[in-house]
Amino acid sequence: MHVKLHVWRQAGPTTPGTMETYDAPGISEEMSFLEMLDVVNERLNADGQEPIAFEHDCREGICGSCGMMINGQAHGPQRGTATCQLHMRKFQDGAEIFIEPWRAAAFPVLKDLIVDRSAFDRIVESGGYITAPTGAAPDANLTLIPKEVADAAMDAAACIGCGACVAACPNSAGQLFTAAKINHLNLLPQGQAERYTRVQKMVDTMEEFFGSCTNHGECQEACPKDISIDFIAYMNRDYVKAQLKNRKLLSQD
Repeated sequence: MHVKLHVWRQAGPTTPGTMETYDAPGISEEMSFLEMLDVVNERLNADGQEPIAFEHDCREGICGSCGMMINGQAHGPQRGTATCQLHMRKFQDGAEIFIEPWRAAAFPVLKDLIVDRSAFDRIVESGGYITAPTGAAPDANLTLIPKEVADAAMDAAACIGCGACVAACPNSAGQLFTAAKINHLNLLPQGQAERYTRVQKMVDTMEEFFGSCTNHGECQEACPKDISIDFIAYMNRDYVKAQLKNRKLLSQD
């Protein structure tokens, strides 16, 4: 197949960027989207041109580093799929494909399609630790966890931190990512000791970088792991409770 690419090129974070056009003939429909970009970069290298910079690592939909906007959609046209899992058979022969980096103030462009997502790291770091007993290991069945609770915690833990939720949100809100990281701990018994201090610290840190959630729901539509916005409601509930509980703890000190 033969496609035409319109790719955002930007030499660095302080330089202006522009869309550049590249013809890409001889592309197999069985290639992944990143493999197609690999082929284009090999041709650019052969012609002495600067290759397109993009992030990738596992190429199995696990690491979350491959995110980009494809024809205005986070990760492209296939729902529940990271960019590395998207295949060229999802596009028509002769298609024009527009490729851009995430567009959010919290994700400044570093080069071409690569953005700085360290704001996510700041949120996770603010969550602190989990208290764990240091004595003998308890029996595996000692702490009973209802299946629905375990399933919900695992659904939240599926978040790969790609940033598609932020890129798709008209407010560039980070609530879905933050809610997933909070709830995969807050739903389990092991996460209860720091539950309310954790949610307050993580939400407060999130608000330093990202916009406010107004329930557009675009985040869950763009999420490659189909994480539900229900987790945002759980996070908001715990945050409200934390205001009272943490105030009581401070007054007792």
